[in-house]
Amino acid sequence: MTDRIGDGAPAGFTLGDRVRWITTGEDGLPLVRYGFVGGVASEHGPVMVMLDGELQGDVIDLDQLEPVTIETVELHLDGADLIDDPDLRSRLVHLWQAEAESAGLAVDAIESLGAGQQLPDQSWSLAALSAGGERYVVRALREGPDSSVVRIRADQLHFGHER
Repeated sequence: MTDRIGDGAPAGFTLGDRVRWITTGEDGLPLVRYGFVGGVASEHGPVMVMLDGELQGDVIDLDQLEPVTIETVELHLDGADLIDDPDLRSRLVHLWQAEAESAGLAVDAIESLGAGQQLPDQSWSLAALSAGGERYVVRALREGPDSSVVRIRADQLHFGHER
């Protein structure tokens, strides 16, 4: 994937890039699909995407696609108890790991931290992982202070300096 254009949208993808498409399913619920770029019309899209499990490509606007990386795989789950209950919280890392596998990402090693450790920003570190020679922490956090939506994502560890 190349840099971003002025409005923040990706400037373009190249053939074979792994992408994530967040759309709405036939049932009206959010749906995340993964695939590979099969063709690019221009630097500003649209993009032909070969979605996983499909035999033919779909033409998708560039601004609807995200590159797939360890840091872009993110779950949004409704239920404050998922983060408040230590037993449920300890299982969130497995949900994130399943989503990462579905996205086609290779995780070299993952070490669960059980119910996790609460961080100063009120998020919870759930696991340490390595992928592609880099170290990450899988975290769970609320979407907002009063929200019941829990986000599970991985962030790269940065030692000795601010991110």
